[in-house]
Amino acid sequence: MEYVRLGRTGLKVSRICLGAMTYGSPKWRDWVLGEAEAKPFFKRAVERGINFFDTADVYSNGASEEVTGRALKELVRRDEVVVATKVFNPTGEDPNARGLSRKHVFAAIDASLRRLGMEYVDLYQIHRWDPATPIDETLDALDDVVRSGKARYIGASSMFAWQFSKALHLSEARGWASFVSMQNHYNLVYREEEREMIPLCEDRGVGIIPWSPLARGFLAGNRTPGKGGATARSKSDEFAHRLYYQPEDFAIVDRASEVAAEIGRSTAQVALAWMLSKPFITAPIVGASKMPHLDEAIDALSIKLSAEQIKRLEEPYKPHPVGGH
Repeated sequence: MEYVRLGRTGLKVSRICLGAMTYGSPKWRDWVLGEAEAKPFFKRAVERGINFFDTADVYSNGASEEVTGRALKELVRRDEVVVATKVFNPTGEDPNARGLSRKHVFAAIDASLRRLGMEYVDLYQIHRWDPATPIDETLDALDDVVRSGKARYIGASSMFAWQFSKALHLSEARGWASFVSMQNHYNLVYREEEREMIPLCEDRGVGIIPWSPLARGFLAGNRTPGKGGATARSKSDEFAHRLYYQPEDFAIVDRASEVAAEIGRSTAQVALAWMLSKPFITAPIVGASKMPHLDEAIDALSIKLSAEQIKRLEEPYKPHPVGGH
């Protein structure tokens, strides 16, 4: 396993982050693994050197945090892992049980810590931009969360670059804790983030930890036009059909499959290797419901693509509508 700093911080994270949206309760989504099925994935991740784990309060309505917390407590000391969670999405029917108001941020961090069974999280992220709450209210609340010791750092997820720039500037001007990471939508078939968000993050020293590095499984190479794949998630994933499934997307997958055949690896590994070749990427967030998929993701770290292979992979790309915000 390789370890790198998260942005400009001194925090060291593994170059692969295990995403825990797949673990929690199948009552939330039928493709989610329950606790007994999920624990072996945390064990394998720890055994193979992963120290970075990402979840959210909305995943399985909080059960993902519970499963993550209990699994890690059995496997490692708290200071040996970097645990990230998120706030924004609805966690109840009450009108204040959502968004990024001061009231909800304070309630949400306490609820996440209870479910995780931890005194603090290493990275507390806003899951999306909240147009209904002034950003200075949110940033002031997050600064208090950090100063209280309930979070070591704060991060953000998908939004427009102007919004992120505004937040970074305001934090700096007010002397508040600032976002150290951006968890954005980025992969081989969705590269719109290269226009503004990624250059902004590079300029400001913000770590980039993309979600859906395999395009919700599309880059595994087992999808067909007009249809999903063979898994329960792919068959019911209307969101993926809105983001991907264009002719040029399939052309990119074909290129990845060609490169995979040349080097004796899987198509998914080539897609991850492409992402890991980018110097601005800290750690892609990988979800796995089958153990070989987790091992393949970690083994992709050993693949070094040539400049010619990278050019071939990128060549068919066509602009996409902005998606994932």
